[in-house]
Amino acid sequence: MPQSSPTTETPFHEMSTAAPDLDALRDAFEDVARDVTGSDDPARRAEAVRRWDALRGSVSTWAAMAHLHFNQDTTDERWRREREEVDAFMPRYTDLELRVKRALLESPHRDDFRERFGAGHAFDLWECDRAAFAPDIQDDLVAEQKLVASYIEAVGGARIPFEDGTAGLSTLVGAQGGPDRARREAAARALWGWFDTERPKLDGLFDELVTLRARMARTLGHDSFVDVGYARKRRVDYDRRDVEGFRKEVLERVVPLCEELVARQAEALGVDKVMSWDEKVHRPQGAPAPRGDAGWMTARAAEMFDALHPGLSDFFRLMVRNGLLDLETRDGKAFGGFCTWFPDYGVPFVFANFNGTPGDARVFTHEIGHAFQRYSSRDNALLDYVGCTSESAEIHSMSLEFLCWPEMERFFGDDADDFRRQHLAEQLTFLPYGVAVDHFQHLVYENPDASPADRHALWKELEATYAPWRDYGDLTHPAQGGYWQYQRHVYAYPFYYIDYTLAATCALQFWSRARTDRKGAWDSYVELCARGGSLPFRKLVESAGLRSPFEAGCLAQVVEDARGVLGV
Repeated sequence: MPQSSPTTETPFHEMSTAAPDLDALRDAFEDVARDVTGSDDPARRAEAVRRWDALRGSVSTWAAMAHLHFNQDTTDERWRREREEVDAFMPRYTDLELRVKRALLESPHRDDFRERFGAGHAFDLWECDRAAFAPDIQDDLVAEQKLVASYIEAVGGARIPFEDGTAGLSTLVGAQGGPDRARREAAARALWGWFDTERPKLDGLFDELVTLRARMARTLGHDSFVDVGYARKRRVDYDRRDVEGFRKEVLERVVPLCEELVARQAEALGVDKVMSWDEKVHRPQGAPAPRGDAGWMTARAAEMFDALHPGLSDFFRLMVRNGLLDLETRDGKAFGGFCTWFPDYGVPFVFANFNGTPGDARVFTHEIGHAFQRYSSRDNALLDYVGCTSESAEIHSMSLEFLCWPEMERFFGDDADDFRRQHLAEQLTFLPYGVAVDHFQHLVYENPDASPADRHALWKELEATYAPWRDYGDLTHPAQGGYWQYQRHVYAYPFYYIDYTLAATCALQFWSRARTDRKGAWDSYVELCARGGSLPFRKLVESAGLRSPFEAGCLAQVVEDARGVLGV
């Protein structure tokens, strides 16, 4: 691991990175590969692994910084060029990195590495990396990132006529949580009108991505990109049959509950039917809104973490002190939220777009959950164990959303109970949407020659199955099966969506446990964060005393608890 602890107090504006020298890295990695396979000295082999890990951390820091800068301002040509440099560099670098991983996988000293670094799980991860890459696809990987960047630029740069001016996507989504139903509908019409206009471009980008990814899969010797997608996500202890079983569990146990919740929502709103632009509103006066702006929320969050857990408190104050939060929406800033990690500095960075909705509090706690996990496991033996595979990582983020419930009065005052009820209801209705996105991606990549029109029809069919309550009225684009084009993950991160639903199943178990054993839930959560990615998904879940989402009936208890709390 790079030397993180001594440098954690570096302010973000003082952080700097330099583009790596590929030739120098090649020489350094070749030295590592020789040592891990040919040296008879255990100490020398261990030092080679540590040297390699530090170099990997520096490259990761450079790439993370470049992509963060680009997302902070997609219109800045300087950041665009830096991102393009990273995207062109990484496939060549991946080839060098895999040479070391192959050397470790084929080394006669595997037992020694397993003992020194707990590397048994790492070997499985590296086998996935080997299955997902070959030098022959380097140019295709560069082309893939250019297409993804084009999508991010398009949605991040959208300026859409609305009311007396223009608005970005975050603002229009936020407007759909207000008390004025006519304004909610107007915001939805503006949003989907833009997507309708941009449909040919968005269809074209995705069609190129699907074609490109299918070609890479064939080059790698796989039947479809589904296999590559699973290898990229480093899924080592479950497969598509497990995922299919989980989707069925959600369809049978959660979809009926969601239909009841939406019917209750219509009664609460006094409307005949909940339309798509009503879904974020669970009471006539609109969704609960935080009582202040991003700066005010940051101050309240510090108080909240002070009250919840001393380690989390110290960590959050370090984040604030060093400028490691970017929360406010602005022109040119990419849509969405994420947490990134700078291994050379041993700190994370949280990126978000606050829009005055209850989602602000959820995004805040969600991304801080990611950040706290990385920070908690920053000294783990290997860089592979600092971060987690995504379905494990999302447990930390989604669980923290629920563990922070007792402090929501700080953000919402007398509306805190309404926020909690809405949060729980939306988490439950998210599960069918999340598995629908995953199902969609499986079918898309199993049928890469389908037309754009076929894909829209496919989404429309899946949406009718997993969200039968949804009604877009005469909003052309989503009514014709275009909602998926709003979902950044479909373009940028293939097969990264079932991860949220698997993690949500675990997070709901933390929620259920915290209702009767708050301290036990917190202790288990903090210990889970410290484990990082040192175990595969199922074993991490088991280590926290949770039921695997792949167990039959895994959702039964949380659904029963939710029914009791929500009164359905």
